[in-house]
Amino acid sequence: MKISRLRLSARVGFTALAAGLALGVCTSAMAQWKWRDTNNRIQYSDLPPPAGVPESSILQRPAGATRRTPPQFVAPAASAASGAEAQASGPAATTDPELEAKRKKGEQDQAAARKAEEAKNAAARADSCNRARAYQKSLDEGQRMARVNAAGEREVYDDKIRAEESKRTREIIAADCK
Repeated sequence: MKISRLRLSARVGFTALAAGLALGVCTSAMAQWKWRDTNNRIQYSDLPPPAGVPESSILQRPAGATRRTPPQFVAPAASAASGAEAQASGPAATTDPELEAKRKKGEQDQAAARKAEEAKNAAARADSCNRARAYQKSLDEGQRMARVNAAGEREVYDDKIRAEESKRTREIIAADCK
């Protein structure tokens, strides 16, 4: 009998623990906003009320939600005379040095990336040029050459195929060997 009571209390304890965890997880789902709309009706939502709802009309908010604060507008400290001086000295005087440094660094990074891409393209063109010249030299020397056609058969270059390949190779040389 003692063993069955132990099992029963363990089951009850485990069930209570599982229920407690489930309720703890679900509390975020119960995060509800409650406010009065312009027609004086109470609205409920899991999203905050629209921006036009005054703070006094919000009746309930979720625990983690903060109060909305209106945006703070900073009055310009400079007078019209100092504004004219700032315009006369140029836009560089009014910009933030950190922002300017970040902008310059971004421009330098973009320029470096462009140069790297151009160098990569130039190397690819040079390689293509060298291959095309070597192939053209093989075609001009009259070496016996063959290719595999669409049916998987090997066909030897005749004069017509050799002329077509030579023309195509000259076009590649003209484009890549500048």
